[in-house]
Amino acid sequence: MSSVRWGVVGPGRIAAKVVRDFVHLPDAEVVAVASRSPERARAFADANGIGRAHGSYREIVEDPEVDALYIATPHPQHRAVALAAVKAGKALLVEKAFTVTPAATREVAAAATDAGVFVMEAMWTRFQPAIVRLRDLLADGAIGDVRGVQGELGVNAPTDPQDRYYNPAVGGGALFDLTVYPVSFAQMVLGTPDTVVAHGTLAPSGVDVEEAVLLGWADGRTASLFTSLRCATPGQMRVFGTDGWIDVLPRFHHPDTIVLHRTGRAAEEITAPATGAGYSHELREVTDGVLAGRPESAVMPLADTIAVQDVLGAVADQLGMVPQEGPAELP
Repeated sequence: MSSVRWGVVGPGRIAAKVVRDFVHLPDAEVVAVASRSPERARAFADANGIGRAHGSYREIVEDPEVDALYIATPHPQHRAVALAAVKAGKALLVEKAFTVTPAATREVAAAATDAGVFVMEAMWTRFQPAIVRLRDLLADGAIGDVRGVQGELGVNAPTDPQDRYYNPAVGGGALFDLTVYPVSFAQMVLGTPDTVVAHGTLAPSGVDVEEAVLLGWADGRTASLFTSLRCATPGQMRVFGTDGWIDVLPRFHHPDTIVLHRTGRAAEEITAPATGAGYSHELREVTDGVLAGRPESAVMPLADTIAVQDVLGAVADQLGMVPQEGPAELP
């Protein structure tokens, strides 16, 4: 195989942005798109120069001319599409949050491992050049022993109770759209936490509107995180170490710039902009993995996705939120 043929499942706003970044991958091409609405699939295909439009998710899973799928449906629908695609031997890039329950995430991860199929969560943050530089600095001991992470991510979302943000059937709430970002960032920097403490607010529909999350590690390290659908916040992260700190400037989940503060030295601003809209880097990771025959990503391994989903599950439990996971099989 010298190139990877991609299909898109769920032609929404994010999918439209992601598809435009394929121009930066000469060895990858989007050849098909699927929606439960044939008209919507055809409109997306025509708008983006895609050859085939499927009127069901099963059709694209069974398309022999597709090697990899990008799943951008609402969160509760990820499970059924992913399980069917893995069974069909297709590589996957699954939008975050991977699913809405730890059990479903483990189910998909186990299926991928058993089948030897490349599956990765679309946590684009980990592949941003500025974040790659951050990881390199931490590994080199630039700020000494890393002891903590602090950050927030908030938006002033629509308040209409009929909006998808408040609909549990489509994975509404802050948890799966926003909180997944700082939790994944903290897990990337500090590893899997030992304790999770959450406090927040639920909407009348039962989804979370905002929360503060404190993650703890047995050796005393901590991550203090805040997310909100009511408060527009800068979206900044700070990593603390015994010899300084690093600021990840807004918005931290797709930053251009980090600032290194070494104790007793002048601040160093490091700018490393993304290519295109920033999605090309995660697409590159999956494409390279498929072409090389790798089972998964070393940067965003399935074990990390499981660890993050466990934290989200603990937050949901503590807030009294009951996510509505979708079925295991496609209709």
